[in-house]
Amino acid sequence: MTHLVMLGAGHAHVHMLSTLAAQPLAGVQITLVAPFPRQLYSGMVPGFVAGHYALEDCVINLAPLLANSDVLWLQRSATGLDASTRTVTLDDGSTLRYDVVSVNTGAVQDRQKIEQMMPGARQHALFVRPIEAFGALWPQVVELAASRALRVAVMGGGAAGIELACAVAHRLAGASVTLVAGDAPVGANYPANVQARIQRALRKRGITVIQERATGINATAVSLGNGGQLACDVPLMAIGAQSPGWLQGSGLALDDAGFVAVDAFQRSTSHPEVFSAGDVSSRMDRPVARSGVYAVRAGVPLAANLRAVLAGVAPKPYTPQAKTLNLLACGEPYAIASWGGWSAEGRWVWWLKDRIDRGFIQKYSGPVPT
Repeated sequence: MTHLVMLGAGHAHVHMLSTLAAQPLAGVQITLVAPFPRQLYSGMVPGFVAGHYALEDCVINLAPLLANSDVLWLQRSATGLDASTRTVTLDDGSTLRYDVVSVNTGAVQDRQKIEQMMPGARQHALFVRPIEAFGALWPQVVELAASRALRVAVMGGGAAGIELACAVAHRLAGASVTLVAGDAPVGANYPANVQARIQRALRKRGITVIQERATGINATAVSLGNGGQLACDVPLMAIGAQSPGWLQGSGLALDDAGFVAVDAFQRSTSHPEVFSAGDVSSRMDRPVARSGVYAVRAGVPLAANLRAVLAGVAPKPYTPQAKTLNLLACGEPYAIASWGGWSAEGRWVWWLKDRIDRGFIQKYSGPVPT
């Protein structure tokens, strides 16, 4: 039997898993390594924080996807990979040997790296990743806010920080919300017209923006790069995610930031038996943003190429679309849309985002064909 190991149950792997009951892989043993029994969809997290969704509305449970397949699921996390021996080490110390491995674990918030940048963060900050842990802790913040007005500082001026700051301001009545955006402009990856919409949205919701880096966190304040102190009860860590530390020393080709370097087939540039998709990887031939849109769309071609390689057939290149529809939630049922140089905003954009997000969950939550 050929052994396929699937590391992680990210957006792309969810699609692959959804096909296995109806289209099993003959002669292939499949092992899924995933620490949680469900995938919490990152695109709906701001809506959960804002109170529009219950946590259960935002999850894809793995059990229905696996029920009629022969996939062996290990509720573990990878802690190492050795490309030379084709082995994966798990968090219980056990190892798996693979013939083909697919990595779709997502990016992480490396607490050790963040602690070096912001001493005290590991002890005092509420990290957005892993999302499952954040989803369990956020209700405690909501409960605390019912007893007193909170001072919330959101670290990170990218899409995650913007959406979460707006969501917190909407959900926590009376809270003061500050976005600690760092050196770059808020929403720096967006066109100027979208940045202007973002700035208006933040002002309208009473969110203070500080263009400084957070340099330390303690129980009552965030230290800033200019020497100032920002009083804070809840420091929320929404800065850009990092590559998993266990990729270092794996022998795989990595990009400058430590993510798996992949080609047009979403295959390792150094080891053809290794595939990777989503935020844990970087396309070296055609760089794309680390966003849920690209991660979701990588699922279909990844599944097709895994099936091809396991059947001894040449894989096909995948060309991601040059432009994607980006939808930024703004707390209340209101959102900002952008497509290339075009942008718009309104309640109708939130309706569209809600429809797309719920559709993604429903697609992989219905009855699995046998």
